Formats: sequence, structure tokens, C-alpha cells
Amino acid sequence: MSQPEVPHFPMIIGGQPVSSGERHEVRNPFDLSLVGTCPVGTVDDVDRAVAAARAAFPEWAALGDAARAHYCTRIGDVFQAHAGELARLITLEQGRPIIANGFGSQFELGGCVGWSMATAQFALDDRVVLEGGGVRAVQKRVPKGVVGSITPWNWPLLIAVWHLLPALRAGNCVVMKPSPFTPLSTLRAAELLNQILPAGVFNVVTGDGEVGTRLSLHEGIDKVIFTGSTATGKRVMQNAALNVTDCTLELGGNDAAIVLPGAAIADIAPGLFFGAFINAGQTCGAIKRIYVSNEQHDTLAEALAAIASGTTVGNGLEASSDMGPLQNAPQHAKVKALIAQAVRDGANLLAGGTQVGEGYGLTPAVLANCTQAMGIVAQEQFGPAIPLVRYDTPDQAIAMANASEYGLCASVWGSDPQGLAATGDALDAGTVYINTHAELHPLVPFGGHKQSGLGTQFGEEGLLAFTDSKIVYERHRA
Repeated sequence: MSQPEVPHFPMIIGGQPVSSGERHEVRNPFDLSLVGTCPVGTVDDVDRAVAAARAAFPEWAALGDAARAHYCTRIGDVFQAHAGELARLITLEQGRPIIANGFGSQFELGGCVGWSMATAQFALDDRVVLEGGGVRAVQKRVPKGVVGSITPWNWPLLIAVWHLLPALRAGNCVVMKPSPFTPLSTLRAAELLNQILPAGVFNVVTGDGEVGTRLSLHEGIDKVIFTGSTATGKRVMQNAALNVTDCTLELGGNDAAIVLPGAAIADIAPGLFFGAFINAGQTCGAIKRIYVSNEQHDTLAEALAAIASGTTVGNGLEASSDMGPLQNAPQHAKVKALIAQAVRDGANLLAGGTQVGEGYGLTPAVLANCTQAMGIVAQEQFGPAIPLVRYDTPDQAIAMANASEYGLCASVWGSDPQGLAATGDALDAGTVYINTHAELHPLVPFGGHKQSGLGTQFGEEGLLAFTDSKIVYERHRA
């Protein structure tokens, strides 16, 4: 019996499919089976894509805001019509279950639809900033030009939408480079969207770090948006600085959760578990460390361990799977090493940390009695492992939570309104959650402090980040 042909997903440049001679294989991270192939793009492909975007830009920018808003709605309709196909592709290449209690790859497609529709609703109106004494000054928002987008592997299509939709709505054209670990859903989405978008408005080039470097260095790029690690983000920023290119960077996070004394542990444990283990912990804004009082440490640790022990890690295509694998070998090795080192340093592994399947599946690990000095607390583990650290006073917990180079998100859990508010105010993070974590909304601005990023996404503020201010200053003469 002949084997089914492995699907190939071409790049999209200037509205046309493009395939190079060399092909890159993408494998399912749970069982390492071959999912599909895509081209190995080159710096020449980047140059062609930027040229196509620059050629398309004048007409796209002149189209008008209302027409581009309508395109955003049409993009949402495309995602809705192809949600089943794209969700399955995300599961195959990223590993996340299709359903997973509502937060699997189907949820990711729902987010793509929601962000598309929300982006269509924002306003880019002119604003009179001065009028009187014979002078009138009007602030207009004009598109930057061509946006270079570099996306990660953890939420491959949703983050692509977070980059793409505000860029298009503001009047820019886009050249996108997806992660080589998860390029297929982005390539298929680009193929579908290019059926409704003018040629050259949305281009996708696949490849390794050389392609990303060329994109961030390119003199034809007017803005770079990057989501990924802080180390890579610094290199992107350095490259962009050579052309004084504007950047939006959403980087790493080592999000702290503080459980205040007297919290109802049974009530908050499920929310803490979800905040830590959403997408198998592979989310920048997931909880990475939990601070809990000496009196409640053991109770919370046991509650989280019980939830972890009842969580099924498996193939994302199977309905029984609550959690998928880590996406790639380096991340799998990193998380296993951090767990092992924490145990050697005195942490108690109450649940998880065992291999599942032939690929990168790992059961969710709960580690009690961790210390601030342990690597699994000090570093962003970005995987299914959560350390619990004891504290004597809430002030000590705040100090430990803030003692990080990161400042993406944080959360406070408890039942005392004054204590929740005061602790939230004291935390240094771009988003502070109260009795929840890892929730995002297209109308709510999102960005990090310190080395967690630069700039803002979402909401009207995020849309304006893809524009330049242009002032028309007029003096009326008698």
C-alpha cells in the first residue's frame, strides 16, 4: 500500500506560491511523525518579499481606513470558514490538543476570529490638538510602510494575527517570518488570506535565523514586531537600530503569583493550575512561580499536585488529552533539566515530570519547597513545571516577585480586597491580575516592563503603534 503524500506548504510572496529546492520537515512533537514540509527560505526571498510589499504599499495605504476595516472583517470570516482545518494543523505541528477544555487549538482559531473582528472596530480619526488665535493643528495617523513580523512557535497563528491585523488596518503591508518549528498553519493561512487581499500586502517567508536577521536589518522595513525570547529580541532590536527602525517587542516573562494569607485554597487552586499550565506552560504570560505563606504552602502544593495527577498528557488529536507535549527538543530538555536540578537542590517533586510518548510529552510537574535561588524559580522554564516558594510576610513575597529582570505579568490571589489591591499596586509588571491569570482581550492594551518587552499591543494603543503621527499645522491669515 502506497504511503499518503506528505503535504507541502509554499511561501507566499507577492500573492504567489513560492517553493525553493530545499525543503524543511515539520514533525508532530508528540510522536515525531512527519506533518508536512515547507521551503527553506533565503535572504533573497526576504528581499523579494520586501520589494513586493513596498510595491503594494501605496495602493493599500490609499485605500482608506473604512475599506481596510472591512478587510479585517473579511479576514475574520476566512478564519471562521477554515477554523477546523487550521486548528487541526496547529495541533499537528504545535502539539496542543484541539479541545483541551476549551483552550486548545480551536480556542486559538476563535481568538484569530475575535481579534480580526475587534481590530475592524477601532478608530483612526484625525484629532484637533490646537485651535485658536488663528492657528489650527490637526494630528493624523499615517501608516509606517512595510512591517517585518517575526513570530514564535507557542501560539503560531494567534500571535501572527496579533502582528498582522493591526498592521494591515493601519495601512501597512507585511512580510512575516514564522518559527521553523511551526510554520505550516501560518503558511496555509497566508494562502487563504491572499485569496482576498491584494497581491503583496501579506507575504510569508520561511527559514532559519538568517532570514530573521535579514528581515530585521532590511532597509526596506519600516517597523519590526517580534514575539519571542528576550535574548533574540535584543538582537532584533540591535539590528533594527542600524536603520532607526521602530520596534515592538513582546519578550520573555517569569510571571509570579502571590497567594495572600487566608486565601481559600480549594477555590483558587484550579485557577492557579490553569494559569501555570495553559498550553503546557508554553505561554509568555503564564504563571512561572508561586509564592505562598508558610501556613498554606503544603495545602496548596497538595491541591495542585492532585490536579496535575489527574491531567492526561497525550496526542492532541485524541479527545482524552488534557495537555499536549512540549513543542520541541531543546525546550523539552531544558524543562527536564530544571526539574532535575531543583530536586537535587532540595525541592520536593510532588507530581509529574515523567516522559509521555515518543516525542516531547511531559506530565505536569509540581515542585514544593523551592527557593528563590533555584534555576526553576529564577529562570523562565516555559514548560509544564511550577515551583512553590514559601514566604514569611506579603512584603517578602512582593520583594521576591519583583526580583527579576522580567516584568510581563503577575497575579495576586486571595479574599481581602484591600490586600489584593495593595499587593497588585506593588508588583512591577505590565499586567497585574487579581484572582485570575493569563487572560487577554483585544480591547485591553498588553505589554511588558523591564526586559519583558518594548511597546504595546492590543486596543487602540496597539493599533496606533503601527502608525506615525503627522501634524498639519495651519495659520489663518486675515
